[in-house]
Amino acid sequence: MRLYYIHDPMCSWCWAFRPVWQELKKALPTAVSVSYVLGGLAPDSQSSMPLALQRQIQQHWHAIQQRVPGTMFNFEFWQDNTPRRSTYPACRAVIAAKNQGEMYEDAMILAIQHAYYLQAQNPSDDEVLLACAASLNLDMQSFEIDFKSRACKEQLMSDIRLSQHLGAEGFPSLVLDIDGKHDSIAVDYTDMYAMLDKINARF
Repeated sequence: MRLYYIHDPMCSWCWAFRPVWQELKKALPTAVSVSYVLGGLAPDSQSSMPLALQRQIQQHWHAIQQRVPGTMFNFEFWQDNTPRRSTYPACRAVIAAKNQGEMYEDAMILAIQHAYYLQAQNPSDDEVLLACAASLNLDMQSFEIDFKSRACKEQLMSDIRLSQHLGAEGFPSLVLDIDGKHDSIAVDYTDMYAMLDKINARF
């Protein structure tokens, strides 16, 4: 039995879900394995984000803080950066980190989230992603090669196709795979037990 977690490292709702997701992972039955799938929120772009979209995303951040108390955002991001609608680079950075060991996958996601949401840095920029990788003491030469490689781009496209195949309609999404049958698990941002109960009921 496999639980797929479909996400994007620059998805603000994924950031809000992180504390409960970590609790859920620890509470899962040993028979359930977890796989991360990158959904790819926004393709590569060098264009500045339209002001209307910037305002919309800031409103989302405020809404998240209302719905998921304790979720922190550094709104200075919007004054200190030129925002771009581009999350594929961050997704590829997660893949390149994972290539150096499974443990680096979630560590890289967290490093990107901290840079973005707490430190007001822009993970659409390669230099920010390289700094995140360096903070994990990765082999930087290997990371840069992987990050820019065709194989990394192809892996991201494979993940995106898988997320679509699993029926993910947004991020984050949870899909339980039982012998090839896919069962969507409704995400609860404040309480893991409804999700855990639904998973346990499949045994």
